[in-house]
Amino acid sequence: VDEVIAKYGRIDVLINNPAVQYETYSLEDITEDRLERVFRTNIFSYFFMTRHAIKHMNQGSSIINTASVAAYTGSPKFLDYGSTKGAVVSFTRGLSQKLVDKGIRVNGVAPGPVWTPLEVAALDDEDIVKFGSEVPMDRAAQPCEIAP
Repeated sequence: VDEVIAKYGRIDVLINNPAVQYETYSLEDITEDRLERVFRTNIFSYFFMTRHAIKHMNQGSSIINTASVAAYTGSPKFLDYGSTKGAVVSFTRGLSQKLVDKGIRVNGVAPGPVWTPLEVAALDDEDIVKFGSEVPMDRAAQPCEIAP
């Protein structure tokens, strides 16, 4: 944030998009350290970045938070990830109400299956072959189809 302010003087758009996910075979797979890492990356970072950036945002600025379809459908294979994305939805809704009087828009996007490094790292070979087959396009999206 400090580098952006030094170069441009303000922030017009903040996009919160960090995420990690790990496949869960049993609840015991989710250790305290892992749970803390997933929550710190997937939701705490949104709070911290927004808190720092908001000081440099004016009326007409926008915050875009990336959630996931897992926030709405649940995900037994990615239980901790889906939980954080539900938190992102709640954070987005509350923040939008908090900032409306300042003229700062807050929106969320909740993509379904998208080919990212997260999927390649987290899914086993069998799941990679099927990844995205449950959506109407019968395939996962490419990142450039969501945001160029």
